[in-house]
This record gives sequence, structure tokens and C-alpha cells, in this order.
Amino acid sequence: MMAGNTGTNLNSLRVDLVGSMLRPHTLKDAFAKYGKGEIAEEEFRRVQDEAIGDLVAKQVARNLPIVVDGEFRRSSFMESFAQVAGVEEWQSGVKTYHETLARADISEAESHRGQDPILLNRKRVSEKLRLIRNQLLDDYRFAQGLTSRPVKITLIGPDRIQQCYDGEASRSVYATTEEFLQDVIAVERQMLAQLAAAGCRYVGIDGPGYTAYVDGPSIAAMRSRGEEPMATMQRSIEADNEVIADFPGMTFGIHICRGNRQSMWHREGHYDAIAERLFNGLNHQRLLLEYDTERAGGFEPLRFVPKGKIAVLGLITTKVPRVESIDELRRRIDEATRFLPLEQLAISPQCGFASSLRGNLLSEDDQFRKLDVMLDAAARVWG
Repeated sequence: MMAGNTGTNLNSLRVDLVGSMLRPHTLKDAFAKYGKGEIAEEEFRRVQDEAIGDLVAKQVARNLPIVVDGEFRRSSFMESFAQVAGVEEWQSGVKTYHETLARADISEAESHRGQDPILLNRKRVSEKLRLIRNQLLDDYRFAQGLTSRPVKITLIGPDRIQQCYDGEASRSVYATTEEFLQDVIAVERQMLAQLAAAGCRYVGIDGPGYTAYVDGPSIAAMRSRGEEPMATMQRSIEADNEVIADFPGMTFGIHICRGNRQSMWHREGHYDAIAERLFNGLNHQRLLLEYDTERAGGFEPLRFVPKGKIAVLGLITTKVPRVESIDELRRRIDEATRFLPLEQLAISPQCGFASSLRGNLLSEDDQFRKLDVMLDAAARVWG
């Protein structure tokens, strides 16, 4: 296994990747055939290995300072919490929701609001949570064995997990949601400890559910369940911080967006109402923030990002094929410096390119052209 480059300061990278990338057709076909029992696990694994190898090579060729495996072994980003006893019903829903909620207008490369799968996917747990196998560790070891560049690994955070959790249906296992969250934290810390021991230096936490606390329908759904949204958000911030506490030498980013499935989005609302509490409360060194459309609002909330943290501006949309121009990106970065110094800024795609197996409605060529523009813009702004 190649060790990730220990000379790279991951806290202050000027570019970033959220995690998921568009799956090539060969990989999609292999998922379909494996699901039908038409190919053996060994053949399925071989196709995954080849696809990841090709993806890593393309990232290295572009001189990206970090690389990802594209989440090519998952059918959904939420499968990072899959090999855990007790969550079988939830993970069964995760594997199928991107099929049952497939876009009817799949040929139209445009973005619009779709139903948030979580509203349909709250599930009970069947037993106390327990780590069965750390798939993230296997993913890291394979990808890091292909390159000397640091490999970023992604893990869904406790906020989204508790939004998937049906507490009422799980009372026989956990008396309270707080008890459930403590076991989520314990399992995720076990995963991270194993990753740290293997040499992993950058973990991205997927926290898309934080935008639920500014989205009207999501807030209404919480209140209908007897939850107080701000209290729930504060509990999630504390849980997220417990997950990442005391891992010296490891960089943590947290990605906050408004939903991403086949170029659809699921939530609306600006950061303003939660920015002070969220940006100051989370202990992650890097805040990856969606900023590709007017749905995100302006850059004013960046004034709440404390010293020592980097706000990674998700200026490059992963939802439509249009490739942003370097001038456009430089202009928006300049606007952001009115509220946060340039040394505390970075840029990235606004989300993953394929949060589920189907992926967003653009081509792999579009995807890489967007990454090339991101790198060119960063070189011109930061040198």
C-alpha cells in the first residue's frame, strides 16, 4: 500500500472533491448483472477494481492534490453505514430508493425539486448497532494502493442517520433517540480509528440533512413528529463533533447541501438562519458548502466561519452539463472575500456527481471538464 503524501497540508487545500463520481457504463452493467445473479462476486469485484483504477489515474493525471474512489463500490452514498448490524431495513431502502424514485424525464438535463427519499425511508432498527465490517477501510486500502496522493474517504454523518431513523418503531431496541445516536457515534468512531491506523488522513462527512433546518416542508415534518428543529440540529452538531474528536493528524471536512439525486434537489433555504450556530459549532476543519444556485443564498453567512476553518465554496454545479468559466468562478470567489479572507476559502463541485448509481444528467467528459476548470481557477486565484 502506498502511503498518502504526508507533506500535503490537507486542512488548507484550495480545491476539493465531495466524493461520488459518475459510474462508467461497464460498472452500471456489472451492478445490474450482479443484482440479478448473472455474474459472480469475483467478476463484480474485478469490474469495480478496474473502474476505480481508471478513475484514480484520471485524477492523478490532472494533478488533483487528493483523489477519491468515486464511491464506485456503493449504489448510494448512504451505504457507507451499511455493514452495521441493526440497520438492514434502512439499507434495503437505500438500495432501492434511487430506483423507485427514478426520474420520469431522465432525458432532460435540467435540475428541479424532487421528493426527499428520507421522508419515505424512515426505518426501524432491528437490534443494537454493531460494526460487522468496515467497508470504508477496504475502500481506502485499495485506492491508496494505487497512488501516493492522499485518498479521501466519505462517511455519512449522524445527523442524516437520525433523520432515517424511526424512533417510535425502534422503542424495543432503543428507548430514546439519544441512546441510538450514542451507538451511531461509537460505530463511526470504530470505523475512523481503523482508517487512521491504516494511514488515512482525510475523511469527508456527508451531512446533507443540515439544510432540513432551513427547509419549510422538512421543518413541518419534524414538528409533526414532535421534534423541535433547532434542538435536533444542536444534538446533531454535538454528535458530529463526538464522531471526529481526538484523531490527531486527520483532516475532516463536512459537506452540506440541499439534496442530489439524478440532477434533482430536495430542500430549499439559505444558510443565514443556521450559519452562526452551524459554522461555529461544527469542529470540522473544512466546511464544504453548496453555492451553485440562488437556492443557497448569498455569501453573507460566511462571516460566521471562525478563524482556522476553510469554507470550501461549491461553485461548480454537478447537476447540469454547462461548464462554468474561469472568469465566472474568479468573480464569485472575489464576492465571497467580502465576508471571509481569501486564505480561508477554497472551491469544489457543489456535491457529488453521482450520489446514487444512476448519477446526475451529465457526461463523464462534462464531469472532468468541470474539474479542469476548478483546478485552473484555483491556480489563478491562489497560485
